[in-house]
Amino acid sequence: MPHLTTLAFFALATLVLTASPGPGVIYVAARTLGQGRRAGFASMFGIESGEVLWIAAAATGLAALLAASADALTVLRYGGAAYLIYLGVQRWRHSETVEPPRPAPLGRIFAQGFLTQILNPKVAVFVIAFLPQFLDPAMPVLPQVAVLGVVYIAIALVVDFSYVLGVGALSRTLLSSRIAQRRAGRVAAGTYVALGVVAAVSGERLSR
Repeated sequence: MPHLTTLAFFALATLVLTASPGPGVIYVAARTLGQGRRAGFASMFGIESGEVLWIAAAATGLAALLAASADALTVLRYGGAAYLIYLGVQRWRHSETVEPPRPAPLGRIFAQGFLTQILNPKVAVFVIAFLPQFLDPAMPVLPQVAVLGVVYIAIALVVDFSYVLGVGALSRTLLSSRIAQRRAGRVAAGTYVALGVVAAVSGERLSR
């Protein structure tokens, strides 16, 4: 098990990562804004499930394999960027309709959140390049990753839960007006596309 000091530093790094705007945060906020808190919670659990898979990958050595393969990282980076841009285009199309779009099923929202986080370059870089720094090679790796993973998911849940509650309260005001709803949809769409572009550009810089 990692030392308490190590856990404290890791918890702080996790808080900064999960609280800063990124594909996961934007997805949760946009779903909450568009469909309310139930959709926000569904997207939140989808996001966290994707992060659990990344942590499991770190424990089994998949993260190290991806780090050694420039082609795998390239596919991950551009796949995530393309998916974010796709979500942005879809969100813009819905915002252009006269009637508000029918709410997506919670299962689909969960699945999209899961895929969003699986293809999130920020989480990939964190797991591949940063998490191993908190591991003691003299100790079994699997228990250490399990403890760090529990800390990460616990903090991520608290952060995303706060986003859902905050944006959910704001949505009551914004979505009371059809004009405000269309503007909110366009802002969310533009944010998705911008994040996709930034993800591709930042990934290109990291690969050099």
